Amino acid sequence: MDSLIINGKNRLGGTLCVHGAKNSALPVLAASAAVGGECVIYNCPDLSDVRATIRILNGLGCFASFENGTAVCDSRLLCENEIPDKSMRELRSSFIFMGALLSRTGKASMCAPGGCEIGMRPVDIHLSAFEQMGITVSIENGRITCEAPDGISGAQINLSFPSVGATENIILAAVKAKGFTYIRNAAREPEIEDLADFLNSCGAKISGAGDSTIVIEGVDSLHPCEFYVMPDRIEAASFLACAAVTGSTLTVQNAVPEHLSSVISVFEQSGCIFDCSDKIIRIKAPQRLHKMKTIRTMPYPGFPTDCQAIIMSMACVANGTTIINENIFENRFSHAGELNRMGADITVSGRIAIVNGARNLYGTSVRATDLRGGMALIIAGLAAYGQTRIDSVCYVDRGYEKIERDLAAAGADIRRESNGRVKSG
Repeated sequence: MDSLIINGKNRLGGTLCVHGAKNSALPVLAASAAVGGECVIYNCPDLSDVRATIRILNGLGCFASFENGTAVCDSRLLCENEIPDKSMRELRSSFIFMGALLSRTGKASMCAPGGCEIGMRPVDIHLSAFEQMGITVSIENGRITCEAPDGISGAQINLSFPSVGATENIILAAVKAKGFTYIRNAAREPEIEDLADFLNSCGAKISGAGDSTIVIEGVDSLHPCEFYVMPDRIEAASFLACAAVTGSTLTVQNAVPEHLSSVISVFEQSGCIFDCSDKIIRIKAPQRLHKMKTIRTMPYPGFPTDCQAIIMSMACVANGTTIINENIFENRFSHAGELNRMGADITVSGRIAIVNGARNLYGTSVRATDLRGGMALIIAGLAAYGQTRIDSVCYVDRGYEKIERDLAAAGADIRRESNGRVKSG
């Protein structure tokens, strides 16, 4: 099991480059299974979740590979429509394969998705939409099977919540359906737009992605394409938070400022100064951060739940009290207890966290319990006096490509250890 060792209080500087978006690459890769040809996906981040997705594609009969940021998936020989339970349990986004397989084969079978322990990821919204499209749904012994023996039909779908996963699954199921599908109260995240751009490059007819109503006109077939994954807005925000807690000036390249407007607004409340241009964000942090107004996680374009943990680490070293209201997941404060071990003053009550800024944090041994919470511990370690050891960084590897390499290049004193030995590369 790998660990990260951080000696804190070093200022960062220079330039960090954002990798491709995890939350775009995974659905795009899953969508390639619906195409029936060889797709080439560039700017894929080297993450354990990406490699798990490649394994799922190969298990379905595709020829899929990943090397040097490029994923190739030839799905012409796809012959399976069931995903083993083991594969589903290791990847939270794996349920996206349901829509892709329904579109390609008319049937899909899998268990509920797993991954980080940040709360349930209900799929009832997905399944209700499928039934409206003429797809039969059966659940037996925890396994979900969806079938469309008479084909998939377009439908008018009104989502009760703008779920990203449900929006993606409906789009995938609808691309080759009969007639038109309308998704109202659709998720508006930039990653939804990226998936639609990929599918449209393959011959789909999708309009309105990024708005609250998406229209999909079913087509007879899709064709392969080459595609470039968008930058990861959550990684960009994480880099900015690393600069913020260390009082640093840092340039973040290959980032889209428009995707981070709600996040940058909160950073500005903390006293950070920004200079943004096309795909470049420059941050200058104050010596000590200011408290922030009440932060409420919301669907895009609101403040993203994936940035809640990193903002909490900033609040831990800010001057004053910050209140965080987590509205998306019911169990996404597990990092708070680990931050308190480092000297933070955080009180959690249900979906509310009250963070009283501490004068100092101090390095100690902590453990990551989920992806974004693990990043929060890294940020806190950069701000802390002494040495911080973060165990179970396999969670961090799900969403950040060699984070220790990037932060070390910016001046952080950070290294990876495997079984007590320094791990290079």
